[in-house]
Amino acid sequence: MRILGLDYGTKTVGVAMSDPLLLTAQGIGIIRRDRENKLRKTYARIEELIRENGVEKIVLGYPRNMDDSEGDRCLKTKEFMEGLKRRTGLPVVLWDERLTTVAADEIMTEAGLNRKERKKHVDKIAAAIILQEYLENIIRDTGSASDSL
Repeated sequence: MRILGLDYGTKTVGVAMSDPLLLTAQGIGIIRRDRENKLRKTYARIEELIRENGVEKIVLGYPRNMDDSEGDRCLKTKEFMEGLKRRTGLPVVLWDERLTTVAADEIMTEAGLNRKERKKHVDKIAAAIILQEYLENIIRDTGSASDSL
């Protein structure tokens, strides 16, 4: 069993996958699209990843504002979540993603990546951070990742 982590953006979706033991998250790619509302191919690629990897749950980054309010991006993320549920039939968990892009950028800066390289990978790393935080929360709350599923 695996969990898929997604960082949904205006023109990209960062993608991460848990290991089978639900201990670690790895960034696996970025799904790009030309326009924000062109999601057919995005959903199709996510469905393909789910089939190929035995995914049983999706964790979707939820972009609350720093003051905990919900803006336009939250509404669009909820719409994307509903599409994921319809298309995949899987449970989708919204997970607070505040500061994950900043953390991803810091990780890549420390690794010595230049700005151009960081821009190419930031969504994938942010998705991995979102999923890793979720996995750590499960373990902290239940003592075991598999106990919560």
